[in-house]
Amino acid sequence: MLTKRIIPCLDIKDGRTVKGVNFVELRDAGDPVELAKIYAAEGADELVFLDITATNEKRKTLVELVEKVAEAINIPFTVGGGISTVEDVSLLLAAGADKVSINSAAVRNPTIIKEMADEFGSQCIVVAVDSRNVMGENIVHTHGGSKPTDLKTEDWIKKAVDLGAGEILLTSMDHDGTKAGFADELLAKISELVNVPIIASGGAGNMQHFYDTFTKGKSDAALAASIFHFKEIGIPDLKNYLSNKNIPTRI
Repeated sequence: MLTKRIIPCLDIKDGRTVKGVNFVELRDAGDPVELAKIYAAEGADELVFLDITATNEKRKTLVELVEKVAEAINIPFTVGGGISTVEDVSLLLAAGADKVSINSAAVRNPTIIKEMADEFGSQCIVVAVDSRNVMGENIVHTHGGSKPTDLKTEDWIKKAVDLGAGEILLTSMDHDGTKAGFADELLAKISELVNVPIIASGGAGNMQHFYDTFTKGKSDAALAASIFHFKEIGIPDLKNYLSNKNIPTRI
């Protein structure tokens, strides 16, 4: 079994880390570069930075943040938020990001996945999917999970991987911020469907939830935010817990 990854997520707004519930009610959670240093030192396997207010005007600010993070840490990190062109990806990778995450732009124009993968390699391209259950169907949402599309989550992920996505970051909007556990049933279904790594996101509340998503959910990595930012779970403690339960992690 491949090593399972623990990934803190830093939602960035105006250069600060923020956290909310179901993508609203945001509160400040600290300086992203300082948090990145702490997580790298504690043994996080990777980091994800999502600029939740990304606009073209702020692209320069995001590039500057990426440069600062790249100087401060020695673990891989992914950057997302408003990335919609090959040029955007080029700028962020040149600034030091290891991967980029695309979401709404890929839904609007799926061929951009192939263009990015062809240019930089699938290993750099993470497609983030915000899914919500609507009348029994898993439906893709955009615009921070607020706008439903007519895409079924399973169909869209299969298409994204076929187009060249090297990894899927799957956030359950129903679980996000609830601390009630990951959407393991959906994650297991997706893991069976495609042959790229699946990152579970949305719902982490305790250590058992990570164990569950690596076993029941068949996830390759698990992402969380507030429980790490507000020191509810320490990454070394979590990794020891998982190791004791025979989940392979990098300690």
